[in-house]
Amino acid sequence: MRQFAETEALSGIVHEALGPRFHTVGVDRLRGGSKKGVYRVHVDGPRAASVIVYSWAEAENFWPGSEGVDAAHPFAPASGLVPFLAAQRSLDRLGVRVPGVLLADDSRRRYPADVAVVEDVARGTLESLLETDPARAADALSELAAMLDVMHQQHSRRYGRVDVLERGDEASGVSCEQLVLERALEDLAYAAEGDPGIGSAATPLHDRLQELAAGVPPRTSHGLIHGELGPDHVLVDASGHPVLIDIEGLMFFDVEWEHVFLRLRFGNQYPALSRPGLDPARLDLYMLAMRLSLVAGPLRLLNGDFPHRAAMRGIAEHNAKEALALLPVS
Repeated sequence: MRQFAETEALSGIVHEALGPRFHTVGVDRLRGGSKKGVYRVHVDGPRAASVIVYSWAEAENFWPGSEGVDAAHPFAPASGLVPFLAAQRSLDRLGVRVPGVLLADDSRRRYPADVAVVEDVARGTLESLLETDPARAADALSELAAMLDVMHQQHSRRYGRVDVLERGDEASGVSCEQLVLERALEDLAYAAEGDPGIGSAATPLHDRLQELAAGVPPRTSHGLIHGELGPDHVLVDASGHPVLIDIEGLMFFDVEWEHVFLRLRFGNQYPALSRPGLDPARLDLYMLAMRLSLVAGPLRLLNGDFPHRAAMRGIAEHNAKEALALLPVS
């Protein structure tokens, strides 16, 4: 049985962040996180308010163990206070709106895990706003497109997560496309064990990945990408401005990787985020790789005790069908 954060421990860290005049009056564990715990802590004091607490405790991470995984690999699990703070600093310097950090602590003296107390942008996600208020969402979507332009126009000859590059380490691999191919082949092998449709088409999917990768031209410059940017990872503040969350995976990489994910997650709204000049060969390879990742990833979670099982099963089944649809018609 997983043990999540207790109110008393959260109260202590929030008291440390806000000061002695604030007192915790309620705690909600927010749904959705698979790598960290996210808690809304309601406080009373000079003004009624709330803050968000991120907890990177081991019990909050539902993904399989990462023993033997190269931590510098761009696709290594992006979780923890260090990558979060590196991403928060990088985006804040660019003027890209992210929640403000009120306290960050990895000492384990005040709280039994790495923890951050951040601003609560409590107006909901862009995903929900697209359903309830399309006109207001359109303004936020336009501003999000401008934020992504700023990010994607930051260039680096090196690729990798910003925290890895900040400390002077080199990311693994020889190119972005080679890393994507290697991961896609691993995801294909895993998905083939858990999905009958993928299993029956494993050989043509393998051959198609190799064929697409062979057609990708070399590249020496990479843009700054979020890496997992769906409308559920964009909050909208009281003034209608978009705020990026779940930023730990921020990295320099091919911007096509970002655009493939944007296209999948934003659907009919993607044209507002689309940009000219993307490499079609990369888009083709990355789309198939992304589909396979969205089969294998949920299946890995389902092999553990992740609680929201029906949703994960649905994601895996949907993306398996979409991956198969990308095979050439014989």
